[in-house]
Amino acid sequence: MAAYDSIVVGAGAAGLYAAFHAGRRGRRVLVLEHNGEPGAKILISGGGRCNFTNLHAAPERFLSGNPHFARSALARHTQADVIALVRKHGVAFYKKTLGQLFCEGPRSSRKIVRLLLDECAAAGVEVRTGVRVNAVRRSERFTVETSAGVFESETLTIATGGLSIPKLGASGFAFDIAAQFGLPVVRLRPGLVPLTFAEGDLGWMRPLSGVSADIAARAGKATFREAALFTHRGLSGPAILQVSSYWTPGETVVLDWLPDAADDILAARKRERPKAQLKSVLSELLSERLAAALAERLPQGAVGDMKDAALIEAARMLKNFRLTPVGTEGYAKAEVTVGGVDTNALSQQTMQARAAPGLFFIGEAVDVTGWLGGYNFQWAWSSGWAAGQAI
Repeated sequence: MAAYDSIVVGAGAAGLYAAFHAGRRGRRVLVLEHNGEPGAKILISGGGRCNFTNLHAAPERFLSGNPHFARSALARHTQADVIALVRKHGVAFYKKTLGQLFCEGPRSSRKIVRLLLDECAAAGVEVRTGVRVNAVRRSERFTVETSAGVFESETLTIATGGLSIPKLGASGFAFDIAAQFGLPVVRLRPGLVPLTFAEGDLGWMRPLSGVSADIAARAGKATFREAALFTHRGLSGPAILQVSSYWTPGETVVLDWLPDAADDILAARKRERPKAQLKSVLSELLSERLAAALAERLPQGAVGDMKDAALIEAARMLKNFRLTPVGTEGYAKAEVTVGGVDTNALSQQTMQARAAPGLFFIGEAVDVTGWLGGYNFQWAWSSGWAAGQAI
């Protein structure tokens, strides 16, 4: 039986980050990964360019049963710390809109994986891939039975993520371990995921597949101003992915197709082009296909023949366009899992389970879910760092 100070299960962003920070403290660390190579989700992130953090990462941009839980880790290990590490390794990056930082070049996400592995090697961390964990037991130390043998350690860190993107090896392992040690798990659901609609809505939406629009989307109290994209099953695009994390089944989502326009925009256009059809006026504000589809749901005719009140009401309808999704495209298309190990069961300073000393949960496995755009990577780094100081 090989003995270590710390065993980390999961060689993703959070797991590798925690491992090398623990290794830097002189701890003997073993990382176990069931996939054939580490960092599977890192490699596909950002279209292969890895949106590795966001300049605006802050606790209020994360969902959690305890909105204050992430505050400590995010404050103690920030975007600046991650950027400094990326620069140390000479990885070029650039800023996109809304504070997103991406690596430069095709398949450049591999540079982030390489960075993590190099840091692990420098810290003496042992990383084993293609190893399946079969059982975990705990007496004075943790015993981890695997397809590669039995290992034991003082601490055990679970960094296996959530249920999103099962083709990359996602599983419920973290939640099984939580249940084994009596830790509650907040209800799991797909997040940052396309929304699907019933046939009644798809009748007009499906012909628009591939059409995008800059909108403001709202679900509950959350509103996001980004692009929406029509698909053959409903809606996707950044604005929709964002609100999907806040949407609950049975609720409507509210779309503003004219986010920069006032309620009197159509009435004002009437004075400029009184003979124009409403569809033509809308095509000046939206793409032609989308304008035509939305115009069918509004009064027909020339705008000059319509009263200002009717045009104002039409604009308000476009700015408060209500749709009721029937579901999402599920974990197969979800970028994250909303929910996870209940934060009330963990220390916000170290990520250690209160009821099971020596057991830690980090990253996506925890009930902390970030916005789209590098926030979930920042949580992986911050929570991994916090655990790395204690494991």
